[in-house]
Amino acid sequence: MATASNIALSLDVCGEFHVPGISPESAAKASEVLQENHELHHIFRNAAGFHNHLVHHILTLYALGATPEQIERHYNNNKTAQRPQQPLHNRVAEELRDSERYQEYLGKEIHYYDYLVYFQREIGRKGYQEVINEYLLQGDERADDMLGRMFSGFLHPIIHLGFGLEFQQPAIVAEALAQAAVHDNWLNPYFFRAEQAALSTGKSKSLVALLDEIKADTKLSTAAHWSDSNKIRDGILVRAPDEMIKYASQFKVGTEELVEKTAEATNAAIYYAGGAQHPPKQIKFDFYFIHCVNSSIFFTFFLHARWISAKNKVRLLEWKARIDLCMYASRRSPEPLMDEIVNYRPAKTRQSSWGQIYKRACEFSDDGHGSKLVRALSNGEIISKPFEGDPRFRIHGSRMWQQLGNMGKLDPGYADHTLNVMAAIDSVEDSGSNWVGSAGFDEAWERQVVRIVSHTSLLTGFSYSFEDRSRALYDLRDP
Repeated sequence: MATASNIALSLDVCGEFHVPGISPESAAKASEVLQENHELHHIFRNAAGFHNHLVHHILTLYALGATPEQIERHYNNNKTAQRPQQPLHNRVAEELRDSERYQEYLGKEIHYYDYLVYFQREIGRKGYQEVINEYLLQGDERADDMLGRMFSGFLHPIIHLGFGLEFQQPAIVAEALAQAAVHDNWLNPYFFRAEQAALSTGKSKSLVALLDEIKADTKLSTAAHWSDSNKIRDGILVRAPDEMIKYASQFKVGTEELVEKTAEATNAAIYYAGGAQHPPKQIKFDFYFIHCVNSSIFFTFFLHARWISAKNKVRLLEWKARIDLCMYASRRSPEPLMDEIVNYRPAKTRQSSWGQIYKRACEFSDDGHGSKLVRALSNGEIISKPFEGDPRFRIHGSRMWQQLGNMGKLDPGYADHTLNVMAAIDSVEDSGSNWVGSAGFDEAWERQVVRIVSHTSLLTGFSYSFEDRSRALYDLRDP
């Protein structure tokens, strides 16, 4: 039974998107390794705050039909990089019951385990749905602060929360709440100002229209500099905060629009992530943009969650869209090149169906970003389908979705932790150039090679260069 301290997956709950035929043995193995991770490993793999992705990886593999052997292999490959759980400060864990002391310890990584134990106790008493409604969605000062922290750190806290809720695992929900509690909250003024400004704007604009306007706004689209250590915090929110809020506040959601707006937000993130290419350089997804895509699947779950009020579903989706818009602006607003998707031509012998892609995802060795992207794209296709022909949905038609899938198909035979567009090995975990970072900057593409047709390529017919394994680590706290 799944509890606040015990992870137990059920075949009745295999995720918002999952393949058929998941085995009891895979459920048992995934539960076993996730329980070990819960007990032994910190949420950050080092003191600098690099994220532990084991929960994301294992649950995604499970949903994509991985075998017990695959689950165990991927877990073992990544567990050695993790940091041991830190000692509990018993006094602090008790003090968190006091609202003032609760606030005092926020944002301090050393207190992650204290918050974890605290939230386990709260969930044990109240249930995880009530705890989420109280600590994230209640609308008071404490909840609003925590909600903003959920979107920090490349959206990792809300991604972690999404996995916990989607698979109905209270222990993982507790991890996510504790993770958010020790993240920064410097994004909060942006969310609050945009929310306030939205009260006086007119009818909502589409996200793709806002992306176009952001691209055309020279002050905003060039506000982030290549030298900024954090291109949202030190660029957008310093040099063009009013412009960013002006655009962000123009996306609004009515309660009667939740289904179509959830699909729209997902489609828009996939549109600019897939189209942010730089021909004739090799095809790559932007590392930062894929987090907007990978997190999108959980907003489909929020949409269906009966215990979340319609008002809070609206707020969650508006905040997600607003961080996506800010993320786009912060990478110099690269123009999404639709021809790069529509006219993509993989090597004939390497074309893959979605089913084949799922199997490759379960074989491919990384820290989970690639398989998460595969699942998020599959979900995106499903929820976008009812809106074919709507101009707000620039990714449309089964062929275009299949192109995206083949742009990023995985090849288990390639041993160098490389996977075309569909892979994004987290730069905080690995220094290889398996993605492009900040795709709107010319500097980001300087070390990427020009596309060369190669019949011996193990990926998609392009030849890749991996000589530079010392590419700079990107700041995981960006944004």
